[in-house]
Amino acid sequence: MNPIGKPVVLTANFKKLGLLGGIGLICFFIFQLLIPSLSNPSPESVMNAKVISKQEAVIHALDFARSELGYTESQPEEPVVTYQAETDLYGYLSREKLLQQYDRTWKKNYPYETFRVDLPESSAKSKLQIHVDLSTGKVVSFKRITSSTNYTQADISTDEEARNRLIRVAEDGMTLEAKEQAAAVWVKRFGFKPSDLKLATTEKEGGLKYTVDDKKIGASVLTLAFTFEDGDVRSFSQSFSAPSSYTDYIEKQTFWANWMTYAGYALFSFVLGVLAIVYASLTRRHTSFVRGIVLSVIYFIASIAGTMNMLPLLQAEAGGKGMLIFLMVFQIGVTFFMAVALYFSLVGGDGLMRQVGLNAWPRAKEPGYGLYVLRSMYVGYLWAFILLGVQSILFFILERTFNTFSTTDATQSPYNMAYPWLLPIMAWMAGIGEETVYRLFGIPMVKKIVKNTFVACLITTLIWALGHTLYPIYPVISRPIELTFLGLLFSFVFLRYGFIAAMFSHVIFDSILMGLSVMSLGDTVNVSAGLFWILLPAIVGYIIYWFSPKKPNRIMFEPIKKEEPYSTTPPPEGQL
Repeated sequence: MNPIGKPVVLTANFKKLGLLGGIGLICFFIFQLLIPSLSNPSPESVMNAKVISKQEAVIHALDFARSELGYTESQPEEPVVTYQAETDLYGYLSREKLLQQYDRTWKKNYPYETFRVDLPESSAKSKLQIHVDLSTGKVVSFKRITSSTNYTQADISTDEEARNRLIRVAEDGMTLEAKEQAAAVWVKRFGFKPSDLKLATTEKEGGLKYTVDDKKIGASVLTLAFTFEDGDVRSFSQSFSAPSSYTDYIEKQTFWANWMTYAGYALFSFVLGVLAIVYASLTRRHTSFVRGIVLSVIYFIASIAGTMNMLPLLQAEAGGKGMLIFLMVFQIGVTFFMAVALYFSLVGGDGLMRQVGLNAWPRAKEPGYGLYVLRSMYVGYLWAFILLGVQSILFFILERTFNTFSTTDATQSPYNMAYPWLLPIMAWMAGIGEETVYRLFGIPMVKKIVKNTFVACLITTLIWALGHTLYPIYPVISRPIELTFLGLLFSFVFLRYGFIAAMFSHVIFDSILMGLSVMSLGDTVNVSAGLFWILLPAIVGYIIYWFSPKKPNRIMFEPIKKEEPYSTTPPPEGQL
């Protein structure tokens, strides 16, 4: 990191970093790409079967709706198609190491991932939700969403007892025998024999469930589930149900994840946001209120682009145009306030560092700035490779010590994006936002309180790490452990090489992971886009280098004899 008043120069032992980066890439490819059990992938990234298009999914759903459900709309307006996954089933299979066995035996007929097609029924003011197999287009379940208040509340209820009570009210006193007679038609249509079914519902319970005991894997048994309305079948699903021991475990883990996210991450991040405004004002003579604008605008644009890209999922979940507009306006408002907090963190963090004599974030007009950014980009790539290797090793250790496993999250799937190739833009949002709040501003601010650089890094890293506990990786403590190590390394990059290098390393790290996710979709557009996003930080670095107002000299080609270590001895005024 450069002291104030000295030339803007970034020195690094690129031979040593290159060696470590190469080792990191080897670890990443071995543990995360060649050994599927360590990669924590989403299921669509490891599918061998071809995935149908969303247009094909609509065609399959329409054929079924018209032939089996009496659907009369000739050309339904804007069918919404979203990727859905059986999260509990996938997680249970992942934890018990049963995924490969399930894929070989049951996945063809009972897939844990589908496309859900929402078909509006304008005349009845309702809609059909039809799930089709992601690979074949075969219909596996359906539901009719009506204006019934009871069923609307039952669909969103997380309390099983309350949900069951609402379903019973909607069924309007149907007897168990009547429900079995109504379901018999669908049992036959989907190829089941009544003699193979075991009734799993009592007279007092809502809906109707059968188990097929000769179709099971581990403690999971194939279950057929029906709900009813107006004396007829309202919904049907067929899937392997995760055992209660697993769902109870996930419920407890989610409880603690919420506590860690809201009490540990959200609260302290809000405090940091307030303090950023305070310190931006207190250190204003050391910084400029202009220079934080560009990165804040980039952050805001990347965030909005990511939100708009999730429009298909938001449409499916909103249920109506009014709610969709509300969700979009709310999200834009939240993003705006986060961008404002980021702006003050940029100004306050720069001011705090310059106040103690350190130039952590050089200005564009300083001599050598272009070369400094270029070298920061080089350091960013090499450290991203190192971090990928460290993460792979941590996954390996966590899986064998904490029995860490992952499940799928449909909200993060590229299939739920309007433009899957746009997914890696979120890497820029994360890299800019998180390195600003938790490194550029967080470390010097907390250092003022604790008087120790390492402790300041640890505290801000823990806050950042706790913000990732709602990811579907269990036990939920796994991600904070993993990200504490990674966060401390990001902190080291910031303290040793400066804010721009730390930002590049974070953006490149996320761009590689997200870019590979996009490339896994397979078609030419997404493969090309994935490569583009991985290379984009290099393109940005070279553009800034060539168009820097102060043309740098050629010292970038001179050998670096020795890498200057970062001194932990605090200079006067609490300098970092």
